[in-house]
Amino acid sequence: MKDKMYILLTLVLILGFSLINDVLASGAPGPPGGGGAPCWPPSTCIPIDGGLSFLLVAGAAYGAKKIYGVAKDK
Repeated sequence: MKDKMYILLTLVLILGFSLINDVLASGAPGPPGGGGAPCWPPSTCIPIDGGLSFLLVAGAAYGAKKIYGVAKDK
């Protein structure tokens, strides 16, 4: 039971820190009216932060599951 609580706590902390990082890294809002310059070329306009954070959390969860499985088998 302790092992499951340790893994759950670790996953919650990882998720929490990744969400806090997204909030803190967002920066100040843009000017009212949305008068920003157009983005060209289009490949520079694609944000990857949200998907990358999800991928890291999913990888950490998968790694924790694998470690738990190996420890359980021993």
